[in-house]
Amino acid sequence: MIEDEWQAHVTREAAKEIGEWLSARGTGKLKSPIASLTLPDLEAMASCAITRWIVLQSERLAKADWPRDDPVRKLLLG
Repeated sequence: MIEDEWQAHVTREAAKEIGEWLSARGTGKLKSPIASLTLPDLEAMASCAITRWIVLQSERLAKADWPRDDPVRKLLLG
C-alpha cells in the first residue's frame, strides 16, 4: 500500500472509530450539530481516532521490515 492509500485507510478507520463512539453515546448525538458537542465529547473522539491510528501503525510496523531506528517504530514498538 502506498503512503497516500495508507493515509486514506487510516483516516477511514479513525472516522469509523469516531462514528462508533458517537453511536455508543446514542443516536441523538449523530443528529445533533457538531457545535452541540462538548469539549469532553471532542476529546473522546480524538482519543478514539488516535488509538485507532496507534493500533494500525503498530500492526503495519510489526509486519513490515522497517528500520529499527525509525522514530515511529521506536515509539510504538520499542
